[in-house]
Formats: sequence, C-alpha cells, structure tokens
Amino acid sequence: MGVLSSSPALLRQAAALVSGAGRRCSRPSAPSHLGRLPIQVLAHLHSPLPLAPYSVLSHVWTIASITLRLRCEHLSSIAVASLETSISGMLHLLIGCSTLYACKILTLATFLLCYLLEWGKRRIPSVLVTRLSHVNHRNLCKISVDMQLDYESDPPPDDAKTFEKESTLNGAVSQLASDFDRDSNLTLERFSRTRRASVISTGSLKLDLALGIGGLPKGRMVEIFGKESSGKTTLALHVVKEAQKNGGYCAYIDAENAFNTSVAEAIGVDIDKLLIAQPDSAENSLSIVNTLVGGSIDVVVVDSVAALLPKCELEGEIHMKYADLQSRLMTRALRKIQYTLSRSETLIIFVNQVRTRRDPFSGLYKETTCGGNALGFYSAVRMRTSRRKLRYSEDQATGIGISVEIIKNKLAPATLKEAGIDIRFGRGICYESEILEMASSHGVIVKEGCGYWINGKLLPDKGEAEKFLLENDAVADDICSTMRSELFER
Repeated sequence: MGVLSSSPALLRQAAALVSGAGRRCSRPSAPSHLGRLPIQVLAHLHSPLPLAPYSVLSHVWTIASITLRLRCEHLSSIAVASLETSISGMLHLLIGCSTLYACKILTLATFLLCYLLEWGKRRIPSVLVTRLSHVNHRNLCKISVDMQLDYESDPPPDDAKTFEKESTLNGAVSQLASDFDRDSNLTLERFSRTRRASVISTGSLKLDLALGIGGLPKGRMVEIFGKESSGKTTLALHVVKEAQKNGGYCAYIDAENAFNTSVAEAIGVDIDKLLIAQPDSAENSLSIVNTLVGGSIDVVVVDSVAALLPKCELEGEIHMKYADLQSRLMTRALRKIQYTLSRSETLIIFVNQVRTRRDPFSGLYKETTCGGNALGFYSAVRMRTSRRKLRYSEDQATGIGISVEIIKNKLAPATLKEAGIDIRFGRGICYESEILEMASSHGVIVKEGCGYWINGKLLPDKGEAEKFLLENDAVADDICSTMRSELFER
C-alpha cells in the first residue's frame, strides 16, 4: 500500500520526527516526490470531505510551497507558529475523524508539517508531541482495516459501462478488419480454436516427453547445436523421417557438403522425396529457406549455420578479416524468414556448431554458437547435444550414447530437461529400446520376470524383445502410437 493508505505508519514516522529520533547534524534533503503530493492527494478524493480538512490542507500546502521554494535554513517565527497551529488543529480533527479519506488527508498533512519543522531545525512543543502520541490507536486500526477492504474489494459492475466498452471494442475490431489483412485481425475464435501446437515427432519418445508437447512445433525455428559427432545431423534426419511418414515434404540445405544418402536411407528417410540443395553462398541458402517456408514444405533443415559463407568473404582473400559479417547477415535474414514463417506451418531446423572462446575478464573458456545471437532469440526450441559414451557389442563399438539438453522451450515448461538417447552407427536412434523401456513402465507391454509379452508372444529376454520390435515395424509403430496417445493426448 502506498503513502496515502497507511496512516498508522505515517503517524509513527511523524512521532519519530517530532520527538527528535533519528536526528542528524546535517540538514535532510527534501524528497523528490514531495512536489507531486497535491496530485496524489487529489487523485484519491473519491468522496466529499468536510470543509475543515480542505482548508487545513490548503493552508499546509501554501506554507510548504513557500518553505521549499525559499530553501531557507531556518523557518521564520511566523511560519513556525502557523505550522504549529495547523498541527494542533489537525490532531483534534484526526482524533474525532470518522471519514476514511479525511483521515488519510489529515494524516498526510500532519506528516508533512512535522517534516517541514524538522527540516527547519525546529522542535514541536511538547504539548503537540503528547497529543500526537495519544491518538486513539483503536480507531486507527479500524481505519487501516477499512482502507485494506476498500482497496481489495472491486466496485460493483456497471452494465452501462460494460456495454459501452464492448461496443467500442467491436467497433475497433471491425475497423481493423477493413483496414488491414486477415492476419492482422483480432478474433477470439482464432486464438482459442487451436490450443495445442502442431508438432512433428523427433523419433525419440524420451526426447518428445522431455519437450513436453510431443515433438518439435510447426511454424517455428529450432536450433540443434553441440560438438562434433554428437548426433546433431542424425537427430535432424529423424525429424525428416517422421515428417515424411505423415505425408509431408522436406528440404535439406547441405551447406557443409557432407550429406550421406546411404546413412539417410538407413535411418528411414525417403531420398526420392527429399529436396536437397547445396548453395554456393549464405545469401543464396537463406533466400532458398525463405522461399521454401512460403510453400508447402513441412520441414527445412539447414546443416549447418557455421558453414554459411557470405559472398564477400567467398570472393575475397583468405587473410582478409570480416568482423561480425555472418552475424549481421543472420540477423537480417532471420527477420525476414520469421515474418514468412509466422504465416506458414513449416518447421525450420538450424544445425549449429560450437566454438570455445576465452573470456577476457574472468579468464575462463566459454562455449558459444556460430552465427551470432539472433538465432537464439528467434528459436522457439534450443537443444544442446553432447556425447556421453560409446556403446559396445562383443568388444566392438556399435554406437554412442548422447544426452540432449533442452536449453530453451517457449511452448512448455521444459527448460533444462535432458533425454538420454542411444544411437547405433549407420542406423540412427535405437527407438526399439526406448519403446520397450517406456512401454513396459507404463503397462503397454507386460513384463514377466525377465521376459516381455509383445503381441501375444513371450520373448525370453530384453535382447530378443528389441530384436522382435526391430524386425516388426508395424508392431513397433502400434505400440509407439499407443504410448503417444497416453502421454500427449490426455
């Protein structure tokens, strides 16, 4: 509560001032908000006051204005007498005051006069101190409760004002509909119709669960960054595979010139329906992305941001320095892409590399992404991949275990969640082990001892169960669909 709504606190502070408590040798400076007090007082006058508080307040403010304007070291005897007379009269009014707002005005005026007397290095007579300390505290407590109720309770609704507000709002919305395009219109149905964001699965149930919405959102940007050989491209290809399974079209911008068609086919990507481009410059790559976003493309993958080479750097010499050229280019391009993306249902995945830089102030080495800070702001989801360990089978390395940390997520409270994923060399994510683990924990697959009941068959151990799911894609898809319905469609 503000200054005007805490009269007991003001009286206590005024009593401390007039009694000399906390007195300093130097002259206290006038508070900066003191010049705005008349406006604050008038803004809180909601009911008529008796004539006495108005006259006292006017008298108080006249003396206060003169005092502050002259910046005098000592108040004149006439001013002191006027101030003491005003305080004496206001204390009598305050003790017998029954009006809420009159009590607030008188309390404020009393505090102001006590402050001015202290500022002029004069003491209030002991009679006034005694009167101020014997104010009826029971009445003040009752008044403070009334003030709290007055601020907490809302006034009763006015049907006429409500109808007027609705009419004004409808007129403004109609004006917008005629002046601007459809995307700029304000309609409640448009925002309440789709409360769940359309998503594309990542190919990993654990990662979909960590994201909180069942996958990566359409119509947004997503950044996947990490060190080398940490599964960034593999994760992006699995998103392309899931989009193609639902009949979507995908594009792959291979800026690194490292796309392997055999690995993509082994993961499950339909190469014949995948658009692949290898532009010669960053400007052409980002222009292609902007054009594809406006079309009927479900997923666009840019691999990677670090390999986007501006034209001037491509045409110049190697020893020439171009400070922050790629960052400026990404900032301008992402502004345009974001405008186009907001009117489409395309998911853009930016694969990015990391660099280690030394902080000149702390001396510590920090990990940063390439392409500046713009991509981090525009991305709805940011995921950091890190390699944990190698997976062995019969003393041979057959895969790696990675950890995907969700650094940023605008669509669900899933920040700083992690998902552990196993990747098999040449095959991608080991989805069968994830399905078996999560389905058995949720009761979709019945576990009996060391065996698993899948599709009416008892498989003796975990290895046999994973092999069965790997060889029977239809059964694995049915179990995965059941799990997704249970986890994300409640």
